[in-house]
Amino acid sequence: MPSTYAMYRKLSALPKGRAVFGQLFSRAAPYFASAHLRIVDMRPHHGEVVVPLRRSTKNHIGTVHAIAACNGLEAAMGLLAEATCPPDHRWLPKGMDVKYLAKSDSDVVCTADSDATDWAGGPEVPIAVRATRADGTVTVEGTIHLWVTPKK
Repeated sequence: MPSTYAMYRKLSALPKGRAVFGQLFSRAAPYFASAHLRIVDMRPHHGEVVVPLRRSTKNHIGTVHAIAACNGLEAAMGLLAEATCPPDHRWLPKGMDVKYLAKSDSDVVCTADSDATDWAGGPEVPIAVRATRADGTVTVEGTIHLWVTPKK
């Protein structure tokens, strides 16, 4: 079976391939479908998705709900982890520390970033995450902690 990253590279080269990959990704982790994520980028040490401002992602004041933004952050981290984790290891989210900094009154771009030094110190791997609205304002920022161990 091809890796998630290999599948992304193959499908993203095709017209509407990222949308197809996004549907498959949401099937693998069905909760992600609730935020109607749009996959933007997946590569080692970087994942990026968009959480749209739409009725199903809004809170009572009409902005992207904080939990929908966190859902996007976790999806971005998952893309990064799938593209970065060594094939003989597995990763599991261990925790998330975030700060809500501003209202998300537009679609939000959720990014996850790491570097090789983050992965060298395992088994705990910190992944920096950030949600940014259309005008560039950071609305949510934090760290998702992964637990990376050899596969049994």
